[in-house]
Amino acid sequence: MDIAFVVDPLDSFKACKDSTVAMMREAVKRGHRVFAMQQDDLVWTGGRVRAAVQELAVTDDDDAWYGVVSEADADLADFGAVVMRKDPPFDMEYVYSTYLLELAEAHGAKVWNRPGSLRDFNEKLAIARFPQFTAPTVVTRKEDVIRAFLAEHGDIVLKPLDGMGGSSVFRIRADDPNIGVIIETLTAYGSRMAMAQRYLPAIVHGDKRILVIDGVPAPYALARIPKAGETRGNLAAGGRGVAQPLSARDREIAETLGPALKAAGLLIVGLDVIGEHLTEVNVTSPTCMREILDQTGFSVPAMVLDAIEADAT
Repeated sequence: MDIAFVVDPLDSFKACKDSTVAMMREAVKRGHRVFAMQQDDLVWTGGRVRAAVQELAVTDDDDAWYGVVSEADADLADFGAVVMRKDPPFDMEYVYSTYLLELAEAHGAKVWNRPGSLRDFNEKLAIARFPQFTAPTVVTRKEDVIRAFLAEHGDIVLKPLDGMGGSSVFRIRADDPNIGVIIETLTAYGSRMAMAQRYLPAIVHGDKRILVIDGVPAPYALARIPKAGETRGNLAAGGRGVAQPLSARDREIAETLGPALKAAGLLIVGLDVIGEHLTEVNVTSPTCMREILDQTGFSVPAMVLDAIEADAT
């Protein structure tokens, strides 16, 4: 099978921990051909969606993990699968790419994750679909609403709806002297929505990433434990990743969400759970596959390829 990945520039990858590279390696191991393209390679012309693609020779050498075999112009419908793995920001260029990928779907391309669902499942707001698992949360652009939420809970986390990697995430206590400027910054003086959540002390034990593949949770989560003096567990913010078996609550959350995620065409999803609560539903380019593989020997990329192969039969 020919499998195409929509990705960031290949030279920006850290192959030693990159989940997309791990999926590419698994695909090659199974005898599939792997191709790469970037957002700006997508073209709609003559009623079809095409792209300038590179066929890759993928290796196990993290320092020289790929070579370019050939370059071609290809119709996306000619691939066995197209896997969207472009990292956020989820800006308008990203949205335009999902429109083109959706047009490719209409001509027979199999695109994962489903482009329409990438738009519909905002990674922060998607938790509103599953309120039984969320901590107290408010989404607003109004300063008085955020201040009232802070007064009620005393200790909250404020974050943008379009952030990634823990960027622009603030913990605010009731006596914080910078409350006003933090709210003004994140809401752009009341012109942009932000999310406030009650602070969850269980973060000290890790912000758990649970990978759900084709509706089925992997048996291990990666607990991303904040470094000393930090609130954020994100690996990009210096957190330390520790793989651990799913708890009963983790499994309850993942197995409840699984059927809905599968029905939405979301093949690869990363749920973020702190303590007993679901905090995010990551659908653009979920990570942590390589860390789980290295620490436990369990291959989430193999789950992904199993699902892609099953869909192709």
